[in-house]
Order: sequence, then C-alpha cells, then structure tokens
Amino acid sequence: MKFLKPASPLAPHKSVQIKPWKVAIIDDEQQVHAVTQMVLKNTQVDEQPLEFLNAYSAEEGLRLFQDHPDIALAFIDVIMETDNAGLELIHQIRNDLQNHATRIVLRTGQPGTAPEETVIRTYDINDYKSKTELTDTKLKTCVYSSIRSYRDIVTIEASKRGMQKVIAASDSVLRSQTLYQFGNAILSHTVQLLGIKTAEMYLVSQHVDLFGDAELILLAATGDEVKLNTQWDTDILPADVKQAIIDTLESQQPTVTEDVFIGYYHTDENTRSVLYTRFREEHNAVQDEILKLFAANITLIFQNLHSREHIQETQKELLLVLGDAIEQRSKETGSHVRRVALMCELMALKLGQSSEYAEMLRHASPLHDIGKIGIPETILHKPGKLNDTEWEVMKTHAQIGYELLKDSTRTIAKMGARIALSHHEHWDGNGYPSGLKGADIPLEGRIVAIIDVIDALGSERAYKKPWQENAIIQYVSERSGKQFDPALVEAALSLFDNFRDIRHHFPDHPQH
Repeated sequence: MKFLKPASPLAPHKSVQIKPWKVAIIDDEQQVHAVTQMVLKNTQVDEQPLEFLNAYSAEEGLRLFQDHPDIALAFIDVIMETDNAGLELIHQIRNDLQNHATRIVLRTGQPGTAPEETVIRTYDINDYKSKTELTDTKLKTCVYSSIRSYRDIVTIEASKRGMQKVIAASDSVLRSQTLYQFGNAILSHTVQLLGIKTAEMYLVSQHVDLFGDAELILLAATGDEVKLNTQWDTDILPADVKQAIIDTLESQQPTVTEDVFIGYYHTDENTRSVLYTRFREEHNAVQDEILKLFAANITLIFQNLHSREHIQETQKELLLVLGDAIEQRSKETGSHVRRVALMCELMALKLGQSSEYAEMLRHASPLHDIGKIGIPETILHKPGKLNDTEWEVMKTHAQIGYELLKDSTRTIAKMGARIALSHHEHWDGNGYPSGLKGADIPLEGRIVAIIDVIDALGSERAYKKPWQENAIIQYVSERSGKQFDPALVEAALSLFDNFRDIRHHFPDHPQH
C-alpha cells in the first residue's frame, strides 16, 4: 500500500453501498399502503432511499418488528382486527420488544374513536394523525422529521454503547500484567469493539530520557503472535507501516483512510506514541470515534505498563547483580546465581506450580545467600574446613538474610526472605536455623536447597574441585528423605539434561 499523508487529519472514506431507511406500513386497508408508497416512493433522507415493509394486521405488524428491529418509521392504524389493535401493538413494540428508537406515527380513519390527547399521553408515539390529514406535503414532512429523529437516536445509542464497550475493554486491558498479554488484549478488544476484523496493529512509543537519549519500544500484534522490539531496524514493522509511523511522528497528526487508522498521542512533554491499525473491512465514522477513544486509553496504558515493566526488569537485574556480588565476595563464581535461578524455575514448573510462581522463584532465588554479607571474610575465604565456632558463625547467614528482607512488602523480597531463612533446612528436621521438618519447610526453600547443592557440587570452589555428574546424582539420591524432599529429588533427577544445558550456557569463570 502506498501511504500518502492527507491534507486534513480525517480523510474521507470511499463510497459504500447505501443502506435504505426501513418504513413500516401497518394498516388493514390495501389502498392506504398503495397511496403511502406512491407519495413517498422517490423520497430520500440524507441521500438514503426508503424501503417499505407491509403488514395488514397487528399480528403481522408484530412479526415485522421481530424480524426487523431496525425499522426507522412505522405508520400504524388504530383499528384493525379490533378497535384497539394498533394501540396494543404499540404497547408490545415499546414494552415487550423494548424498541424505543423506531418513530411511530399513529393513523386513524375514525378520529373520535381514540381521543388524541389520551392516546399521546398513554402511549409512546411520536405523532397522531387522521388519515385524511396526511396530505402529500404533510406526509413527506412527517417522514423527514421522523427519520432524522430516529437517525439521531440511533447515533446517540451507538455512541453510548461504544463508550460502555471502551470502558469495559480498557478495564480488561488494564488487567494485563505483561506487554505480551497487553498486545493480545488490545487486538481482540479492537475487533470486539468495532465488530470488524483487523489484519494487524502496531504501537510505537518514543520517550526522551533525562540525558536526551531517545528510548523506543515497538509492539506488533498481528493475530498470529505478539512481538516486541526496541529498535527501528526490526522485521516486526513492515516497510510501509514503519514509514507511515515515522511520517506521523513528524507531522504529529492522526490519519484515517479507507483501510488504515493511525492515532497520534503526545501524552507528556517527553513521550510520543503512534497506534497503527490496518482494517480488512469497511468502517464508519462511529467506529472511528470509538477507536479514537479506545486508542487514547490503550496508549496511556501501554506507556504505564512499559514503565512498570522497565522498573521491574531493572529490579530483577539488580537482584542478579546483588547475588553475583555476594558470590564473588565468597570467592565463588558469579554464574552460580544465574544457573540456580533458571534451574529453580524449571523445578517449579516440573512440580506443577504456576508460571507466576516459577517466575517469581527465578527472581527471588539469587537472594538465597544474601545473609553472607554479614559473615566475616576470614570465614568466607577460609580454604579448608571450618571449625565448630566458625561453622556456627557461618550458619547465621540464613537468619541475617531473613532479617534484611523480612520487612519488605514486595513479593520477590518476601519470597527471598523465606528462601534465605529456609534453604538450609533438612527434610528430616536436622537442618538449620529452625530445625523445620518435611512440608513445614516452604516449598521455595526446599527447591533452592536441592538446586543450590546440585549446582555447587558441579562448580569449582576454593576448597574443592567440581564433582562429576554421576557423583552428584548419587549424592542427591542418597540424601533423599534426609536432606531433600523425595519428590524434589525425583524431579531434579529427571531434569538433569536441562541442568546440563544451563551449565553449558552459563559456565563458571573462576577468578585469577
């Protein structure tokens, strides 16, 4: 598609098939139908023609409304099967069918039968005329005013429903926890909001930081998958889409064409965003307005979610750095905490825990030895075996780590506190610091306990050489039911191939 910037923000849509206004004639006299249609046959309202629907009794009229809820105007005779058949039909239309949009003109050939004031006061009608009163000119005037009134009511109702959908959809999108969930949510809700299909949706946010550097995040939701990137040089943006977005950032103007919606949002002094949506079907002005409202909301949500993820990723990265720092202070290799984190996540998933729990464990596990920051270096760096006094000091690192983290209200830190305190407890109750036994030991503590040992045995330390894999498997198996939870031993042994791959990707780098 060749993209051209329009002179105005809203380019006109291409012509579509004109939908006629439906006019119902409900009367038991054939001549009334013929005369009404003859007078109105060439009438157009807003360049839309009339389509006539005919019924010759109240019963037929009710079926007509059941089959055509979008009737714009109905001429209804008072007296048909019974003296009040028309009035009863109006009651059914307004109350049983809950149709309050159709404009109803009540007509009678016997004006005295149903007094005008009583009928207008009692029934929800828009006009009450004697059949002889509706001359050629007056009939056309009635049609123009009634259909335009119906048009305005339908527009207001559509806008109201659109607003309700935008609010509901925005609320749903707000529940997205990640940018990937967000990408899926905005695409599905756009389809639901507009009642049409979209081929693709792209969202670009450009932020200038305190140092004047431009930070970019691109999100592509194409229905098949959601992709993220932070560089213009990426295959997630087709060339024509990329150019259209760049043009929009430069012009700072939104664009709507027959198959594309591009919204531009300057939400704060340093942030600009563009939402690009390509349509597969025709869309009208009401749909465009709904999309504008929704797009403005999701752009703000996108920026806030990105900021939150950015903060979370920074926190998680700092936790790894902190874990590395603790290990290096112990003269141990920095890759240990990264391997433990990934291995713990695999274990949690193997045990059937939720992905949320597994991810949280991955980020909290690097804190397991944070208490070693309070242990003297003479003990940490001692090449040989610790004596009893030194060992008692070393054991305090579990309590120290817990004390450092226990007052945090953040989930990762709370889990880290539980891990720091419990990852040296033993299944048989002979661990420390509290001598917890069995399932009294938190699951995350039990997982880190076995993973920490498996990885430490396979790593070089100041006091030992790395163990062979067979020796590690034998040791872990022998400690089942004693040091380790038997179920976790079984799970860990089944994951040894995965653990080997993790060690391959994150090898030890001993300091010299």
